[in-house]
Amino acid sequence: MELRHLNYFKAVAEELNFRKAAERLFISQPGLSRQIKQLEEELGVQLFERDKKHVSLTAAGTYLKGEVDFILNHLETTKSQLREIAEGREGELRVGFLGSASNQILPDLLNRLNTAFPKIVTSLEELSNQHQVEMILKDELDLGFVRLATVPVGLEKRAVLRDTFSLVVPDSHPIRPEYFNSLGQFSEESFILFSSDYSNFYYDQILGMCRDAGFQPQVRHKSVHALTIFRLVENGLGVAIIPTSLGVGYDLKVRFMEIPAISQFTELSVIWKSENRNPVLGKALRLI
Repeated sequence: MELRHLNYFKAVAEELNFRKAAERLFISQPGLSRQIKQLEEELGVQLFERDKKHVSLTAAGTYLKGEVDFILNHLETTKSQLREIAEGREGELRVGFLGSASNQILPDLLNRLNTAFPKIVTSLEELSNQHQVEMILKDELDLGFVRLATVPVGLEKRAVLRDTFSLVVPDSHPIRPEYFNSLGQFSEESFILFSSDYSNFYYDQILGMCRDAGFQPQVRHKSVHALTIFRLVENGLGVAIIPTSLGVGYDLKVRFMEIPAISQFTELSVIWKSENRNPVLGKALRLI
């Protein structure tokens, strides 16, 4: 077995079409079929069910796809770490995060990291909860900052910030903070919420808060970006509910009002893969 066999298998497993996979790999379709046949013979299993119209993964092929994703991603990580070390740095820490981590938690971690380990470089990417989980499982990320109740087997989770919820209204809204007693006062408003793609758990919490206040929110707009939500609120298109810490650092014509008398809270957590072999991960976790 050679590395090319795994790359060829990955392409076919993703495309589920030998012609498209061959075009993507810049090889002939018969040549690709021979390479896959060689791999199946070496492994002693059938990886694909195929006829003239359809290609699908067998159970063995589905398992191998997950392992190949891990192997190839780990190889890329190793190459990247070698380059960093050769250039005099300790290595690279790859971090995914939700926007709400960028106001306080993430800058604090990076400042601590730069002070304690100045030779560690970081790459940062704002991603949804699910995308972070998938990338950490595949060794494409080392750390993720998420809002999740549970994580899959193999991942570790530690809460780093417990937060309240706030309502975002246009600065001209007639209900001032001193007269804000319940979400029920906004039952007739249009709501602008973080999409469930941002976090299903978080989205369900928001709906639960509104139900507790005696109404079903009229959700008119959704986004995964806080600034987009705030701009829509600023322009009078509705009100929004956010983690309180997310309202820091914006100079917009909106007002943030902490929601009173609710039992719900939200936690920002850091997650990582327990079997991650990146040597700089442990140093970051100690700081966290």
